[in-house]
Amino acid sequence: MNNHPFHLVENSPWPLTGSMGLLSLTSGTIMWFHINEIWLMTMGTMIILLTMIQWWRDVTRESTFQGLHTSKVIKSMKWGMILFIISEVMFFSSFFWAFFHSSLSPSIEIGMTWPPLGIKPFNPMNIPMLNTMILLSSGISITWAHNSLIKNKLTMTMQAMLITIILGVYFSILQVVEYYESPFCISDSIYGSIFFMSTGFHGLHVIIGTLFIMITTMRIKKLHFSKYHHVGFEAAAWYWHFVDIVWLFLYISIYWWGS
Repeated sequence: MNNHPFHLVENSPWPLTGSMGLLSLTSGTIMWFHINEIWLMTMGTMIILLTMIQWWRDVTRESTFQGLHTSKVIKSMKWGMILFIISEVMFFSSFFWAFFHSSLSPSIEIGMTWPPLGIKPFNPMNIPMLNTMILLSSGISITWAHNSLIKNKLTMTMQAMLITIILGVYFSILQVVEYYESPFCISDSIYGSIFFMSTGFHGLHVIIGTLFIMITTMRIKKLHFSKYHHVGFEAAAWYWHFVDIVWLFLYISIYWWGS
């Protein structure tokens, strides 16, 4: 029995394997760019995925079965998630900075106009508008799930979570269709680079968020959460709302104003 409310974690191999995986992934990506070899990048990706699965498995055991997550620990985990989301805001801010730097003062190399000469942008009222409605709807459904969980209505929580997952997958499919139909590519001037980097990284975050919500749904089904203790759910919901907000900024700036 501890005489303090903090969680002193046991010795764990996962920080070491995670750092090895990140080193392999970044080194492998450079190898892929320069000599077209993907084996090291693939190995790094597998190490990171296995580390993530086993590390979060341990965190789930500590919180759900061992009861080690006191109110102090929960507070620190919430602050950790908030700081992570703030770091993600800074990450996407760099793309918006590049976009507005290039669009508000177009250089002579791109014809001193925006969009650059030869670029045919997407109609913001087609797939982009549909994707906006899908993500906003998914934000509503995950808020519905949160309220249902607080009221201990688990069946309704599961229904709302499944709706959120379906909408997330639907968004990703439409994004792939949009990329397939794109009249320009990532190497078509600064417009193509910013468009595919920003929407591509956002799409990656949607896929990660969808997986996060899938795992959370499995945990709800296994009765891992209560109306008082559901930090994992809150982290997934906050992450998903962040993804929603980033897409709204992408839609308004790049798709609508930028076109």
